[in-house]
Amino acid sequence: MSRISIEEVKHVAHLARLAITDEEAEMFTEQLDSIISFAEELNEVDTDNVEPTTHVLKMKNVMREDEAGKGLPVEDVMKNAPDHKDGYVRVPSILD
Repeated sequence: MSRISIEEVKHVAHLARLAITDEEAEMFTEQLDSIISFAEELNEVDTDNVEPTTHVLKMKNVMREDEAGKGLPVEDVMKNAPDHKDGYVRVPSILD
């Protein structure tokens, strides 16, 4: 029993704006059916004593406090700027 029909494959291809032939639709139907069958094997796993998680690894915030510090001298910054004027870095215009 196929878990996905050729019509569903053609519909998804249409939504994705993909032009596929009938032969391709049949091939994709078989491939997607195999993928779905493989994924359904997860239903056989006993998860009764497993706590729900959102991530398999312990996650913690590794961010430091944001503290203002002394900036670079303007002269040093301007040495690295390809174009500058009056203490400001000039960049090409991107808006009309």
